Amino acid sequence: MAPEAARQAAAEATVVRRLPLTVIGGFLGAGKTTLLQHWLSHAAGQRLAILVNDFGALNLDASLIAAQSGDTFALTNGCVCCQIGDDMGRALGQVLDRGHDFDGVVIEASGVSDPWRIAQMGRADPGLCLDGVIVVLDASCALAQAQDPLLADTLLRQVRAADQLVLNHADEASAAQLQALSDWLEGVAPGVAQWPTSRAQVPLAVLSSAALTDAPRWTARHAAPGPLVTGQPSQAATAHTASLPAPAHAQQFASWSCQPQRRFASSALQAWLKAPPRGLLRLKGWVASDQASGQWLEVQFAGRQGSVRKCAAPADGAALVAIGLAQQLPTLELNSFFGDR
Repeated sequence: MAPEAARQAAAEATVVRRLPLTVIGGFLGAGKTTLLQHWLSHAAGQRLAILVNDFGALNLDASLIAAQSGDTFALTNGCVCCQIGDDMGRALGQVLDRGHDFDGVVIEASGVSDPWRIAQMGRADPGLCLDGVIVVLDASCALAQAQDPLLADTLLRQVRAADQLVLNHADEASAAQLQALSDWLEGVAPGVAQWPTSRAQVPLAVLSSAALTDAPRWTARHAAPGPLVTGQPSQAATAHTASLPAPAHAQQFASWSCQPQRRFASSALQAWLKAPPRGLLRLKGWVASDQASGQWLEVQFAGRQGSVRKCAAPADGAALVAIGLAQQLPTLELNSFFGDR
């Protein structure tokens, strides 16, 4: 092999660890900070770097703070909160310099900013991978905001950037208001998952693949809100349901897990992720590559975005976990594509 070809092959074989980046957007008062507080309080072993605009609004529980140094809080659960200030790039660079200390990065966008512009960092920086854009809305007044000529354009940009829509303060809205908001959102952002809730109580596995870092064994080890799987996965694909902690008590989500023994082509995985079956909200795991013995691929899908990347060999072999709304998770399609043939 020629020297240049050898260098290229070596570069392609290098496994680059990327930190998943989640962006939280939404108007002031919708509940972005409440969502962050919920996330931090139930991190369940996740080591997160949280970048916020203002510490004052975060109002962290004093028992959670281990130390403070300038514009950074170190938390007792291994997470870190950093105030962005005027230079988000600098703050993000500092996080990436300590990338080995974290499992993921979460940025809270300002109430009037376009979260998609921030999310582009996760697509452009080789140290990051975009895990998704979460937009929080106040279910009691979002439709009125959408009809306000001074607010409508900003709200539309935020909603259309979203992979997940958290309809917060749902307990303050009537059933008719919720239905009208849901119908409007389906019209401007078709297919994007909607989560009615109060106090931003959304299962972490819905929000972040960082909660599925050890998927699907994560659920057997951590007692986090909204468990996906109640026990160790078997070789065959299995499906489970669990209640979604939200005002709509009848709403549930379901999970599917599998340990495929066959090998997969990266191109086939990428093609499948470009047009996944409707009802799939999240997918994460590791499968063996068909390119060479000992080569592995990490598969991720969140909301409307999917990726396939080379990764280090997982300690326990191939494993996949998917989640979606109950009665809507496409288990037949998941079994057909990922199951052993």
